[in-house]
Amino acid sequence: MVAHPLEQATPLVPGTPEYAKKLRYAWRVCSVTSLGLVLIGINASTLNVALPAVVRHFEADALASSWILLSYLLINTATLVFFGRVADLLGRREVYLAGFALFIVASLLAGLSPNVGFLIVMRGLQALGAAMILANGTVIITGAFPPDRLSQGMGVYIGTLSVAQLAGPTLGGLIAEAAGWQWVFWVNVPAGVVGLVWGWATLRRVPAGPRTPVDAAGNLIVFAALSAVLIALSDAGANGPASPVFLTGTLIFLVLVPVLVVVERRASHPVLDVRLFGERMLTFANLASFCAALSRSALVLLVALYFQAARGMDAFTAAMGVLPVPIGMALASPIAGALGRRVSPYVLSVGGCLLNFGGLACLTLSVDAATPYWIIGTGLFLSGCGNGTFLTGNTTQVMSALPPGSLGVVNGFRLMIMNVGIVLSVATTLSVLTSALSPALRNLVYAGTLSRLSPVAVQHLMSGFQRTYLVLTTVALAGVVTAACARPSAKRAASG
Repeated sequence: MVAHPLEQATPLVPGTPEYAKKLRYAWRVCSVTSLGLVLIGINASTLNVALPAVVRHFEADALASSWILLSYLLINTATLVFFGRVADLLGRREVYLAGFALFIVASLLAGLSPNVGFLIVMRGLQALGAAMILANGTVIITGAFPPDRLSQGMGVYIGTLSVAQLAGPTLGGLIAEAAGWQWVFWVNVPAGVVGLVWGWATLRRVPAGPRTPVDAAGNLIVFAALSAVLIALSDAGANGPASPVFLTGTLIFLVLVPVLVVVERRASHPVLDVRLFGERMLTFANLASFCAALSRSALVLLVALYFQAARGMDAFTAAMGVLPVPIGMALASPIAGALGRRVSPYVLSVGGCLLNFGGLACLTLSVDAATPYWIIGTGLFLSGCGNGTFLTGNTTQVMSALPPGSLGVVNGFRLMIMNVGIVLSVATTLSVLTSALSPALRNLVYAGTLSRLSPVAVQHLMSGFQRTYLVLTTVALAGVVTAACARPSAKRAASG
């Protein structure tokens, strides 16, 4: 595999003019990629809080409500590796900036949606733009920074996502209450324009890599398999695990997984090149990333629904209630990045998983409609700190271990594994949370109005929260184990 020029390591000596010049450019690149992460983070976190307002406007049922979220996650996950490969062919700068443009247009149209079906389609277009940005941002920043400053740059980069998640819930709550649901999407437009212009002015053109075929069959199978499992999980919440839709979707998924393995082994440039993950450290580091995403990603959505559906709070008050998660991430990410020059990424990853497990365990043991907020806030803050620390350590650990020529496609694979965890987190959380409720009550949960019905209905919902937190805590514990198993070999540790 030929190394992409952007990804070729150029040895530089700290203190020299060349090193200082590279570092100045690296921080400008970091500002560009951070804007991309802010755009995507605000888009997700505002909608997580404002979802009930959108559902009430369209009078959407539970299935349509869940797919406002899941359509974005499905398409984003299924196209990450594809756009990593396309960027190798067409140029990373060009694909990255095209992602900004597509995201801006889709956000504008989403706010003009005449019905929930059109909104779901626009969410899919947003997902394509986000995939172009995500698949290339980490690679761009990895190629820009000197190796000894990569963890510092990655800490700032991941930290900006935390800032977006910090601002997003408050922004989403304010928008839902004051400006209308349309502005949940239109707020992305000015931020996207700024990112597009700054990226166009800052990022250097890089020659495209060698033209290699895109694995169309692999991409289609990945999309079909993820679609099948998401439809199965969505239906399980409504009709139980014995429903024909759940059984059919699960069967299709189980059939497609071995088919994907066979197809990918024969593909010249597979979308999932498992050979690149033959090393134990990379395997377990990516498994830990999957577990962390599965335990983390639906937490803000889950707690926002708790405050609105179980406690009867408005969107803005609920948004304030979930702030300990992004505050914890915003504090922990840059601190972990600074510690990365003295503490190994492996230690940061394991420590982050332990904090996340502790936070979720706290929430699991204190589920009740009358739980004091300081207990809930403590659990959320610990989980936020854990995930900020883990994301910085895990990303640095994986990207530093990769051969230069494989950064683009393997980073897409890494993000895809993490995004599969995000997709399953949202689908599983919504399914487990509402599985014991009738269809009419499920609709009230998504609309955030269940607390107005009766204390008995709320008590049924609290049982769902208990089960959901228990599932997330168990997955977080698996993340601790897999992160601990990702210890680098003595040879790699010595060379790093």
